[in-house]
Order: sequence, then C-alpha cells, then structure tokens
Amino acid sequence: MHDLSGQLSVEELTELFEGPTRFVRVLAERGDPLGQARAVLEELPEEDRVEALGAHSRIGERPAGGHSAREQGTEEDPAVLAELARLNHEYETRFGFRFVVFVDGRPRSAILPVLRARLERPREDELATGCDELVAIAKDRWRGRDR
Repeated sequence: MHDLSGQLSVEELTELFEGPTRFVRVLAERGDPLGQARAVLEELPEEDRVEALGAHSRIGERPAGGHSAREQGTEEDPAVLAELARLNHEYETRFGFRFVVFVDGRPRSAILPVLRARLERPREDELATGCDELVAIAKDRWRGRDR
C-alpha cells in the first residue's frame, strides 16, 4: 500500500483528481497532499472548488479511460443512463457544479436514489459533500495503485 503522507507531483494529483486544476497545483506544493486535500479545498475560493468538481467525470457518462471508466462499471441499461443524464443536468442547473459521488463499486442504478436525495439539499451542503466525495475518491485511487 502506498503511503498517503508523502509529496505528490502535479501529474500524480492530476490523475487522482482528473484534471490539472488550481486545486491540484496548490495541493502539489503541500506535504501530505491527500491528508491536506479537504483543508486545501476549504481555503480556496468557491470558483476553484467548482473547477475541481468539474474536472471529474459525470456519473453515467462513458469516460474515455482511466480511473472513472473502471469505477463506474459496465452497467449500460439505457433507462438508467437516460435518468442519470437527466438528473445530472438538473443537479448542475440547480447547483452550478458537477455531481460527484464515491461510487465504490456500486452499479449506476444504485446511484440514482443518492442523486435524487442530494438534489433536495441546500447548495452549501452539496458543495461540501461534493468536495468530501472528491477527496474520498482520490484517496481510494491512491490506495488502489497496488491492486
């Protein structure tokens, strides 16, 4: 298992967080970047947190490759994919940022009730939850490098 406390490069963090965002660049300057990730997100202006969430793949879309393609699985039920697309659009319209959830091996159909429930929450809570989920995903990806 890889140690979570060392320094990580912009490239490594870009892979874990899916984009070379300002958040990733700031995080690369820190020791224990994954341990510091949530605190760094809180330090950044909202626009940078939104950018970090926006770098992540939409749930239900077919990512070109990488971590998201493996994590989102192969469930291709057209009704599930259509509902995820509709709910993703509703979420982004309502909150102004992308829905991010730690899938953790669940099928896409299991994410539908999570997305519906999160649509009912206040924006501030959702931004915090999205950031929490983003960090949880990155930590899991880092730990899984040895699998």
